[in-house]
Amino acid sequence: MTDYPDTSDTPATPPPPPQHWFADVLASDGGVVRLRPITPSDAERLQEFHGALSDRTRYLRYFGPYPRISPKDLYRTTHVDYHDRVGLVLELGEAIVAVGRYELLERDGPRAAEVAFVVADGHQGRGLGSILLEHLAGAAAENKIETFVAEVLAENTVMVTVFRDAGYQVERSRDGSVLHLEFAIDPSEALLSVRDSRERASEARSVGNLLAPRSVAVIGATPAPGRVGGAVLANLLSGVFQGPVFPVNPNRRSVRGVRAYATVREIPDEVDLAVVAVPPAAIGSVLDDCMAKGVKGLVVLTAGFAETGEGGLAAERELVAAARGHGMRVVGPSALGIANTDPAIGMNATLATVLPGRGRIGFFCQSGPLGAAILGEAAARNLGLSTFVSAGNRADVSGNDLLQYWDSDPATDVVLLYLESFGNPRKFSRIARRVARTKPIVAVSSGRSVAQPAGDMDRSIVRDLFAQAGIVQVDSISELFDCAALLGYQPLPRGSRLAVVGNSTALNWLAVDAARGEGLQVGEPVNLGPQATPGAYLDALVAALRSDETDAVIVVFAPPVPLPTAGFADAIRAAAAVPESGKPILTTFVAEQGIPNLLAVRGPGATAAHGSIPSYPDPERAARALARVRRYAEWRTRPVSPVVRPQGIDTDRARRLVADWMAGSGGRRLTDLETVELLACYGISVVQFREVRSAEEAVAAAEELGYPVAAKATGELWRRRPDLTGVRLDLWRPEAVRQGYADLAELCGDPVLHIQKMATKGVGCILRVQDDPSFGSVIEFGLSGLIIELLGDRAYRALPLTADEATALIDAPRAAPLLSGTPASPRVDKAALAELAQRISALFDDLPEMRELSFDPVLASPTSAEILYARGRIGPEPSRFDTGPRRLG
Repeated sequence: MTDYPDTSDTPATPPPPPQHWFADVLASDGGVVRLRPITPSDAERLQEFHGALSDRTRYLRYFGPYPRISPKDLYRTTHVDYHDRVGLVLELGEAIVAVGRYELLERDGPRAAEVAFVVADGHQGRGLGSILLEHLAGAAAENKIETFVAEVLAENTVMVTVFRDAGYQVERSRDGSVLHLEFAIDPSEALLSVRDSRERASEARSVGNLLAPRSVAVIGATPAPGRVGGAVLANLLSGVFQGPVFPVNPNRRSVRGVRAYATVREIPDEVDLAVVAVPPAAIGSVLDDCMAKGVKGLVVLTAGFAETGEGGLAAERELVAAARGHGMRVVGPSALGIANTDPAIGMNATLATVLPGRGRIGFFCQSGPLGAAILGEAAARNLGLSTFVSAGNRADVSGNDLLQYWDSDPATDVVLLYLESFGNPRKFSRIARRVARTKPIVAVSSGRSVAQPAGDMDRSIVRDLFAQAGIVQVDSISELFDCAALLGYQPLPRGSRLAVVGNSTALNWLAVDAARGEGLQVGEPVNLGPQATPGAYLDALVAALRSDETDAVIVVFAPPVPLPTAGFADAIRAAAAVPESGKPILTTFVAEQGIPNLLAVRGPGATAAHGSIPSYPDPERAARALARVRRYAEWRTRPVSPVVRPQGIDTDRARRLVADWMAGSGGRRLTDLETVELLACYGISVVQFREVRSAEEAVAAAEELGYPVAAKATGELWRRRPDLTGVRLDLWRPEAVRQGYADLAELCGDPVLHIQKMATKGVGCILRVQDDPSFGSVIEFGLSGLIIELLGDRAYRALPLTADEATALIDAPRAAPLLSGTPASPRVDKAALAELAQRISALFDDLPEMRELSFDPVLASPTSAEILYARGRIGPEPSRFDTGPRRLG
């Protein structure tokens, strides 16, 4: 790319840089870099950055030696308008490590800009060029630039690869030794796929750096086991951690017999991970030491931050900002710690007194005290973990990061989450959908703050959105482990048919009733009688497992007098070894005190691969766990449905309309006529109506529309009254229309009414979309009616909707069977309702300014779904960092 010596269009005083362009971003190696717009104050550091580049790098970037940036070029580079000319820098600490820029080209056709960037030699290979390209494209799109152009030396294979692998459709031409590259920057499916893939890899690598350190420093280490620094050091030293542990304590030469250092800086070796257990007032100096030492990650066990109020929250944000600015990730503050049971790592950097053994379950939680209790229960149940993270206040590392890690971790088969709040729920839903296709996710939310950001979001909405993403939602820690024991050690059920085998008539039928209540199909239980022998259990179980009519088995063992369980456990294990079975087995042992809640029938030396068999305190819990796992298995077997855009959509016109309405407005509710005009762009029609202001206009409108018609009040007070006080229906003659108009105008005190053509009689439904600050645009569907409204019978899905999700939404409410027909009413056109939901989804996908849209009611008949009333609201687009270039939340 050539120089730009002309500075005539360079602003003497640049405008302030856009604040939303500032971002912390993960490089491909998992380290953090800070991205921000370039400013005039960067001139000196930019000159230092340029001077430190190798001759080769400068040649490839500038097509010649170019040893020093001229004052004129330096001025032009740092004085930009953030519109036609944009510059971005990536920095680590105080040093600039990469620079990118684009400049508008003067040419006919679509707006195009020339783009270029250069990365410091020591940071090449970290994916920084791709980060700059993503964010430059995002800035260009905001400024209505459609195309990027780049001039690259043909021998600069690395830069050519950056453009080629970005997901753009690049057109190439060659002029001697220079390649001319040109590509549209619209976000295609390929581009989004590349972005998500890079995000996934960098976040997984980032967490991997924390969970697999080569060395650990404990800052605030003490020999006192009752103190935080003493407990975590004892756990690290008593475990089998494969790397060195460095106690840091300025008042001691050694701690627990291990050489201690006054500060992290004094440690002679590299330090990958620092576990911080000092008071909040000392965090600042500790952070400075860690940044100077080049520590890759921090686990902050110290409390006293966001949970203490505004002052603590500000200190927490400063801590994270400083750590990220120097390339570090932070777990905590107020964290219980992290653990990795891999024998090659063997790290227990937690405060927990009990840590479960090696297993294939990954666990994430927030609360420290609760995390310790969770680990204790997991150990009591013999549930082995692969890795564990208690993130405390979750100021940086969150459940989303762990999901990215576990998705690619071959040592983890099941993911458990205890959630008190979301960091980025939109991103959580997107990641969870992908992860759950191969690895079950079981989540329990405390309800403390998961739904609060939305105001009217309640737990039923969260439940629907979790189910949409394939997450197994449970209500307690016990249920969390009940499902984990089944998912971690047994195959998924292929159907809902259950066999119950046991020696207690009462408990057998308890299991049957509980299973039927959960939607499982169960026949008569196999009652072996109180005197059943291990051989009888073996024969009955083998028969049940080999039956084509059985998908799972619950085994009940409850003898009338205490008996040794070993023989019966052996019989169940022997039956489970039937090679052609492949069906889950759950047990309830009530014969010995120590049996409930354990993987009771695990044989000597058995592992998850050998199919350990979970035992539950009672058959009801077993049935509940099986039903939840069955629903997940059914979700997982459904083919991935695409998001299909219906025909007949005019996106360009819709965007022009919304842009006009937004001009000079911070957002507002659309009028009825504006809403109809916008909906028409998406092939959505409201039953024809006319707005009238007199009785004669009402009659003229009725004549135009054709009888029969309805007269409707337009005031908000009258629109949704279930007693239809503000409506006059089935008006067949002019006299009836005049009388109806007069009645409503007098009742409402408003001469403005609607005359609407009568719709086909049908079942009243409601479709509504609200923009939730946590989950994005959420669509709601249900049948209308006062009783149904009071019962809260609504179904919810996050947008955009796939074809299958649109169909499932219509079938989801408890009252939905009414749409399939009853002896008193015919089946309605549910396909029309599903298509309407898809058109709504496309509208919200195209128009980020849409804040709300309501159809109430929609009359669903055997031949149509007709909208009687629609209302929309527009407003500024909320922050949607999950849909733009990569960044840490």
